[in-house]
Amino acid sequence: MNASATSTAAATTSPTNASVWRSQLGTYLGLLAVLAGMVALFSSLSEYFWSTETFVTIANEIPALAVMAVGMTFVLIIAGIDLSVGSVMALAAATSAAAILQWGWTVPAAAALALATGLLCGTLTGAISVAWRLPSFIVSLGMLEAVRGSAYVVTDSRTQYVGDAISWLSAPFFGGISFAFLLAVLLVVVAQLVLSRTVFGRCVVGIGTNEEAMRLAGVDPRPIRIIVFAMTGLMAGLAGLMQSARLEAADPNAGSGMELQVIAAVVIGGTSLMGGRGSVVNTAFGVLIIAVLEAGLAQVGASEPSKRIITGFVIVAAVIVDTLRQRRAAA
Repeated sequence: MNASATSTAAATTSPTNASVWRSQLGTYLGLLAVLAGMVALFSSLSEYFWSTETFVTIANEIPALAVMAVGMTFVLIIAGIDLSVGSVMALAAATSAAAILQWGWTVPAAAALALATGLLCGTLTGAISVAWRLPSFIVSLGMLEAVRGSAYVVTDSRTQYVGDAISWLSAPFFGGISFAFLLAVLLVVVAQLVLSRTVFGRCVVGIGTNEEAMRLAGVDPRPIRIIVFAMTGLMAGLAGLMQSARLEAADPNAGSGMELQVIAAVVIGGTSLMGGRGSVVNTAFGVLIIAVLEAGLAQVGASEPSKRIITGFVIVAAVIVDTLRQRRAAA
């Protein structure tokens, strides 16, 4: 991968640094304002919301969603999509549980198997999409069904209770905060640095912005696309471990529909569905917004249908606001 060629391609396909920084700052402030407004609203509606217990609970429930959203950010930046992450999470949890309960594996070996399972699934999705030039939407939709079926086969369609074998991952570590949350924060920081400070990150943005320009600059987008999908699968495998640790069980139905939550968090964070623009830090804000919204609606007694309706409108409103802001910035 040629760094100078990448820089040349990025210069011809990206806005100036000053405009990028202004855009990022506006996004940060906007997401922070939305998050603060939601916290203030639910604190006024429920006397129990503004409490350490509520915030610790939110923090300990979001790691699986957060790490999958990290991978999805990269996928959307290259103008792809991966609908299989929820199913991959379930299969990774299922394989680790089977390794511990049925095959007598040690916990580290079972955890490595879960990560390898996610990595393999993501690699297959990316490789098939690239090799046959198929839309990642279609390939990942097929993987969603195939992987979910595999999770049922591995667990014999029953929840596998692993007990406290990997509960250390979700156990309180500092101030009630779990190690899984701290790991998710670390991954957000590392992924943002990779995206914004490395040649690989510039290539990811360049491919999403103008893939042909990157190709003419001497950068082959195919291996980068495969790596991005592989990384997303790896994050889903890690999410499976986090989910199993929190529930002390591997449920073949786990993560059903979670891919929509993941995509929603990334989109709320301002990542473009058309590719070429995104931030992992902004995605983390999107995860927090969804988590606070769900926790707040639960505390004020909103019904499940009402929660889904409100969440849907919030997602659409976030996309509309971000689109209008980008149009003003480009004008």
